[in-house]
Amino acid sequence: MDIIKKLTDEFKLQQWQVENTVGLIDDGNTIPFIARYRKEAHGTLDDQTLREISERLEYLRNLDKRREEVYNSIESQEKMTDEIAASLDKAQTLAEIEDIYRPFKPKRKTRASVAREKGLEPLAAAIYLQNEKSPEPIKMAEEYIDAEKGVETAEDALKGAMDIIAEDISDNANIRRRLRNLFTVSGEVISKASDEEAESVYTQYYDFSQPVNKIAGHRVLAIDRGEREGFLKVSVTLDSVKASNVIESETITSNNSPCTETVRAAGQDAYDRLIYPSVEREIRSMLTEKAAADAIKVFSQNLKELLLQPPVKGKTALGLDPGYRTGCKVAVVNATGRVLDTGVAYITHSEAKQREAKELIKKLILRYGVEIIAIGNGTASKETEIFTANLLKELNTDTKYMVVSEAGASVYSASKLAAEEFPQFDVSLRSAVSIARRLQDPLAELVKIDPKAIGVGQYQHDMPKKELESALNGVVEDAVNSVGVDLNTASPALLSRVSGINSSVAKNIVVYREENGEFTSRSQLKKVPKLGAKAFEQCAGFMRVPESKNMLDNTGVHPESYKAAKELLAICGYTEKDAAKNQLEGFKEKISFFGEEKIAKKLEIGVPTLNDIVKELLQPGRDPRDELPPPLLRADVMDMNDLKAGMELQGTVRNVIDFGAFVDIGVHQDGLVHISQITNKYIKHPGEVLKVGQIVTVWVLSVDTKKGRISLTMKKPAEELKKDDKR
Repeated sequence: MDIIKKLTDEFKLQQWQVENTVGLIDDGNTIPFIARYRKEAHGTLDDQTLREISERLEYLRNLDKRREEVYNSIESQEKMTDEIAASLDKAQTLAEIEDIYRPFKPKRKTRASVAREKGLEPLAAAIYLQNEKSPEPIKMAEEYIDAEKGVETAEDALKGAMDIIAEDISDNANIRRRLRNLFTVSGEVISKASDEEAESVYTQYYDFSQPVNKIAGHRVLAIDRGEREGFLKVSVTLDSVKASNVIESETITSNNSPCTETVRAAGQDAYDRLIYPSVEREIRSMLTEKAAADAIKVFSQNLKELLLQPPVKGKTALGLDPGYRTGCKVAVVNATGRVLDTGVAYITHSEAKQREAKELIKKLILRYGVEIIAIGNGTASKETEIFTANLLKELNTDTKYMVVSEAGASVYSASKLAAEEFPQFDVSLRSAVSIARRLQDPLAELVKIDPKAIGVGQYQHDMPKKELESALNGVVEDAVNSVGVDLNTASPALLSRVSGINSSVAKNIVVYREENGEFTSRSQLKKVPKLGAKAFEQCAGFMRVPESKNMLDNTGVHPESYKAAKELLAICGYTEKDAAKNQLEGFKEKISFFGEEKIAKKLEIGVPTLNDIVKELLQPGRDPRDELPPPLLRADVMDMNDLKAGMELQGTVRNVIDFGAFVDIGVHQDGLVHISQITNKYIKHPGEVLKVGQIVTVWVLSVDTKKGRISLTMKKPAEELKKDDKR
């Protein structure tokens, strides 16, 4: 297979883009580095497209490897023909290659293999020819009676021959391909209750059916889980007449032969006993793989949005990790995330304990000038939020609070990483610190947690582990590198996500920092043990050194472009000091006057790199997250019983899934905006409109306090539209 051509066609790119991208990947460059610093080579493709090319490249190479293995196996059996070789060359998927290989694959003992051992293959071949002048099959079978071989009667011989024919039909790659396509187009997914009396969350699937080509991914995953848990029986059905027509069109060569009905019966047996169970498994597997791939995409997008939530910078934070019996764990961290104080407040205990809790938290807020409070959304979150809102009313401060997801906080708290970071604290106090820091800088804190534990997907625990980890790790890597990392404050967990840096080198960077003091330049990285030239090339542009005398060390300009950046400033009549002081008025206008292409040529760089340098010089130390709307902080709380249909509220999108989005509206229970209530336009997926962390205006549709369900809409109610018209 010409992989470059295949990728060029699939991604609708020019051949040079694909050739250069593949070359850069093969040379050991990371996706963030390629996306940011090799734009001229690949034509400014984004990191997501580059990752997709990389993944597809790996698949196609594995496909070619398997193709070669199958070719060699068939050839070693001396059964290779020009037709088989051509079929292998044309195969576009692993399934097609395996179909071709099926007749030649070493088999365990089967009914057909036993029949072959009894010498019945010639009889099977004679029957399958369907010669119109042949005698009746039973008559032909009489010649193969052999008691020594275990063929006692003509009926035994005929049965064995039919087993051979059935297996040959089952091994026919063309029949399998056509039936697989027919299942995809006309098949029906059916689920039934294993026990109709059993109560479960799968009741809607107790009598459910939907076409294979229409069933939604989240339904596939729900049915799969229901089957695993024993509540459902699932099958994929196909009209038997259609299936028989496919098999007969490939196997029946004459309607006038005495052997035709025998071949037809063997074909039916092949379908019922061999083909249907196998193809059904393939279709189920295909549906699950596609549903999982789509779910991983949604999870990845949600994770990206969550990681890139705007930080709340420069504010002292108080983290509350709610709990009933063991109390609410409290931690105060300063603006840089350093722990100032900790404690335990018994918010849900006796009145005396509640008064003590109130005094403790008031004292911490006033002593340390706490400006923001982060409340974990787990057990006792509701009581903690009400307690906090009431407490803030009694204080003459501008302190605000926000309920943050504590998904994964307990995983982090009990991890080796947390133990190394906070050996003096117990597990629960570490969790309170993590919750406070999540509000201050979501990215820096969430990178410490296994992405699967962050909980912004659906059915993530059912996903194929390798594919999920690869996708989510890619998202984390892209997020960290798009923001950049402060070399003097970053944790080992954050550093290990930087392009070209693994966990051991990340630890070496921290050790070097502790032993030698703060980094004063990017070039010092070269002195870190095990950080070689290639690693420096990959990571340097993503590291920030605010303390450096060279202002370029605190930008996204790569060291390889420092010379070009300095010459650019000189051409336009500026100095590095001007750039450091943000005194580059008229910079863009001068570049436009001289001409981008002329300047780029003079500097021996491409126009995309020139534009990136200009952007960095105009905003040194820029954090792209600062351009996003700040998180929605609250000072008061509502109860679910306060909600009324038609009420207008502001909320934060917590999770985007296939059928809608969950929105935090400040009432302890996230409300669901169904996909049909997101917009008046047709959308295939809520992710087309909504992102995790987005602040939206919603209206209450209905409230079910017993079941704890809130239905919301983003479509402005008719009454509100009338008010707008009057205005």
